[in-house]
Amino acid sequence: MTATTTNSTAPADGLPSMLAYLARVLKTPTIGRCWEELAAQARDENWSHEEYLAAVLQRQVAERESAGTMMRIRTAHFPAVKTIEDFNLDHLPSLRRDVLAHLATGLFVAKAENVILLGPPGLGKTHLAIGLGVKAAHAGYSVLFDTANNWITRLADAHQAGRLEAELKKIRRYKLIIIDEVGYIPFDQDAANLFFQLIASRYEVGSVMVTSNLPFGRWGETFSDDVVAAAMIDRLVHHAEVLTLTGDSYRTRQRRELLAKQNRADRD
Repeated sequence: MTATTTNSTAPADGLPSMLAYLARVLKTPTIGRCWEELAAQARDENWSHEEYLAAVLQRQVAERESAGTMMRIRTAHFPAVKTIEDFNLDHLPSLRRDVLAHLATGLFVAKAENVILLGPPGLGKTHLAIGLGVKAAHAGYSVLFDTANNWITRLADAHQAGRLEAELKKIRRYKLIIIDEVGYIPFDQDAANLFFQLIASRYEVGSVMVTSNLPFGRWGETFSDDVVAAAMIDRLVHHAEVLTLTGDSYRTRQRRELLAKQNRADRD
């Protein structure tokens, strides 16, 4: 008696449950959800086995990367999620588009380089910093955002608890830290020394992005010590892109445009 074989376009009995089990064991839930849909597409379009395998794996990798990006953005603690694409560059002629595009690749993070955004209030420095931080998260880098004042509070609490070194080591795990609003609130000497230790601990090992409303020449006012400020600046700018922004305040421009609109309405 000769055994006969039949070719079927449908999965063999038991195969769906086996694939579901294997996807759970391998912790690849996307494969567990998409293999059947892609198998039907593969049969319809006469894919090779290799093409089908690549499609399944690509779907799993894409979803895992997306989930990883969402997690990195969530753990960065941005005050709001802002993007470079949403930023209006027209009012900042001083900002070179090619430099911004290069920073948006995140390559500076891979090289443990820094980014310094200087300029008066209202130009969108925080928006740019968040946007570049979001780009870095998309590129796979861990990011942590906070204001300068909150960074000092965090370090002071750790210092008082006798775990400053452990806290600095914990912060070093992040590939990029963003320090917003340097210069808005002056620091006493103890706070300045803590801030210096934060910058020094990341020198050539992790990226720092800083926004400040003050030029470097006035950082001594913020840190109550010209020597500490100079040493900090030296470490920050050694491997850094320094962007000095000029232009109209976004909020001032908005207010001016609103007043002009109201004046036109009154004349009409």
